[in-house]
Amino acid sequence: MMKNIQLLICALLMALPGIMEAQIPHPRETFGHEVGADYKLADYDQMLEYYDKLAASTERVQMVEIGKSVMGRPIKLFFISSEKNMAQLERWREISEKLSRAEISEAEARQLAKEGKAIVWFDGGMHATERAHAQMTSELAWRVAAEESEEMQKIRENVITLIVPVMNPDGLDIVVDWYRKNLGTPFENTSPPILYQKYVGHDNNRDWFMNNMPETKAVTQVLYHEWYPQIVHNHHQTAPRWAMIFIPPFRSPVNQKIHPGVTTGVNLVGTAMANRFAMKKMPGAIATTGYSMFWNGGMRTAPYYHNQIGILTETAQPSPTPTEYDPERFPETVGGKASNGTEIFYPFPWKGGMLHFRSAVDYMLEASMAVLDLAADKKDEFLYNIYSMGRDAIEDRSGAFAYVIPKDQWNPSEAINLTNILMQGGIEAHRATAPFTVNGKTYEAGSIIFYGSQAFRPFLADLMEKQVYPDQFRYPGGPPMPPYDLAGWTLPLQMGVTVDRITDTFNASAEEITEKLVPEAGQVAGSGRYGYVFSNKDNLSAKAINRLQKAGYTVSLLKADDDNAKAGSVVVRSKRGLDDEVQKLSAELGLDFTRLAKAPAAPMEELNRVKVGIYKSWQANMDEGWTRWMLEQFEFDLDTLHNEQIQSGNLSQYSALIFPSQSGRGIMQGHSQGRMPEKFVGGIGEEGVKALDTYAKSGGTIIFFDASSDFAIEQFKLPVKNVLSGLKDTEFFIPGSLIRTDIDTSNPLAFGMMNQVAASFDNSGAFAVESGAQGIEEVARYASDDLLMSGWAMGEEKYLANTSAMLNVNYGGGNLVLFGFKPQFRGQPRGTYKLIFNSIYQGAKKNKINTKR
Repeated sequence: MMKNIQLLICALLMALPGIMEAQIPHPRETFGHEVGADYKLADYDQMLEYYDKLAASTERVQMVEIGKSVMGRPIKLFFISSEKNMAQLERWREISEKLSRAEISEAEARQLAKEGKAIVWFDGGMHATERAHAQMTSELAWRVAAEESEEMQKIRENVITLIVPVMNPDGLDIVVDWYRKNLGTPFENTSPPILYQKYVGHDNNRDWFMNNMPETKAVTQVLYHEWYPQIVHNHHQTAPRWAMIFIPPFRSPVNQKIHPGVTTGVNLVGTAMANRFAMKKMPGAIATTGYSMFWNGGMRTAPYYHNQIGILTETAQPSPTPTEYDPERFPETVGGKASNGTEIFYPFPWKGGMLHFRSAVDYMLEASMAVLDLAADKKDEFLYNIYSMGRDAIEDRSGAFAYVIPKDQWNPSEAINLTNILMQGGIEAHRATAPFTVNGKTYEAGSIIFYGSQAFRPFLADLMEKQVYPDQFRYPGGPPMPPYDLAGWTLPLQMGVTVDRITDTFNASAEEITEKLVPEAGQVAGSGRYGYVFSNKDNLSAKAINRLQKAGYTVSLLKADDDNAKAGSVVVRSKRGLDDEVQKLSAELGLDFTRLAKAPAAPMEELNRVKVGIYKSWQANMDEGWTRWMLEQFEFDLDTLHNEQIQSGNLSQYSALIFPSQSGRGIMQGHSQGRMPEKFVGGIGEEGVKALDTYAKSGGTIIFFDASSDFAIEQFKLPVKNVLSGLKDTEFFIPGSLIRTDIDTSNPLAFGMMNQVAASFDNSGAFAVESGAQGIEEVARYASDDLLMSGWAMGEEKYLANTSAMLNVNYGGGNLVLFGFKPQFRGQPRGTYKLIFNSIYQGAKKNKINTKR
């Protein structure tokens, strides 16, 4: 009898893995097809249904909502581990936080590293047209939860796996809907003609230090405030052609502020991936091509500055429609590397054939498994290393002792924004509770102090200090090798915020800031019944103007200095309810208002109701999305104008039209015939140019950013030249850097500006006005010397110095405003926003000639 019972127990134990796998539902049961099946995509509703089933089926999985997308869709996060580990999740989170923040002793850190579990993060679905990773993550979650292999049991024992299966649910549905509608047509493999994130499209992976978007905020909160993973794996799908997957190591350069333990940790993970692919006979893994470790701002790059190992993989075959690679056309090089098996970082080439969607899923799953297996084997080491790197940052005596943001700022709201951006990224901030003095300079109470001695010092220092990008060339004497994304992004320079880097130690009475900052209430002073005046120096003055106009109040701008205010200041005439409205605005926005007993002596220009039209091409344009988002933050009344709205000529209702940066060809011609469905073919054409010409000559203002200025010069035959056109990159090269720019603050378009700013210059433009041309005002000029403020520049002294950065061109009764740079780039250069606002107000002035208004 006892022997029979023992046999029964053994039989049950042997059957248990199969029982567990059977009770945990597979995605195919909900989707109705295998993950990665040809011509099949699950949408987000199907995925949410599956997520609920998975979480309900086993104690190995917990699911939480970490935020909403920009269009209100839930963003889900899975925690997956053994049942025993899941019962102690808070303990593993607490250990991860203590080790990451590195404010404990070495002895405690070593003990916690042995006790703790490795925290490993995966995400998918950020770039929605890279369709496979959002599909794959459901199967990854199932596999980690259900598989009963020895390897997976080890992983569940030693690792807490975090998965955000879809970081961009809005984009997922936009792309899935587009693919399904166009399946079986010539447009099956096209991308939607709209941004797949409402505002920023592909730039949702360019927002990871600014955290402008709600999706980014939600994930950043988990990474740097809650779970502090040691490894972050960000899935993508832009592999070099004829390769199956790009894996680390990355190419040079590496940012000097990144701890070498991070760089070598990235290399270690990449090597584990490469070895796994080789041993599983999965060819086509390539490394050290395309992507570097210098820029801070991507999903896998921002973690570097938090001592986390950021992994990017780029897998082939982003479409469910199979692609054939003819083996007879096998290339000699792939991603710049020999394809004959002689390259160390491409030793096992893929030779071609029919590539299916499932192939992408398989490669992503195995890349993820390589990460998990390594993390399980080396969990003590990864946990202790993140502590050790944090201690190195805390104890670093070569960096700044502190960065101080003085309370007195030109644009106080942006000093608050800078503080909040750094805090969102996990940086500890303090506020002085009493005045203090350093090196003879006294700082008021309320000044912000960021002490350098903290674990995330690399993130703080990288955002606060200038970047010096190393000169890199494709070969000696050849053209420059462009950086991956940007070369310079220093936030105080972009945002127009004064920050003092202090190396000497000092004592200050200060309290830690634990909540997001908001403006301190402004003051309402003076007496009188005429109205109020307030400065336009702070960017939030634009929000105040828009609210006052919407409430029905008369708003004017001073044309010159007055006893009570500077030129550009805003005057509001008294009317019932204005006192209460001003009190609310002052309290919320931190603006100071002064009551007026009579009209200012200086001349004023009353504004018509401000309304802006933004051109939106059917070539999805991220610069358009960023422009729209930025103006919405300041509550401008906006309309989106497609080709037909421009061509209709019904434009007189707009104070200003904005053409975000886009090529002239793109604006004029758009998508060509046969490349997209008929509705989305074409640009504004000659008919649109004629309508714009009429609008401007009748008193309207049209604003052009960066590349679209070339369109304006050509189509309106302006006596202006882009002096950088046609230059080779061996002669002139400025890739994503900050350029010193002088501002003519006497020009109405520059009222309220500082006299020098950092222009966001990314292979941008510069102007020269033809000799003898009339009616053209230079608002901004690139500096005469010392142009490079942050980043990388070649040939700037010869070709850029003393050229025009912004022009205001009188055109009939209206104006064409040309920006050589992007004054709103990715929502970062807050120091140049006011140039946009003032340009818009120019078109709203009542004395403008406009026969249609």
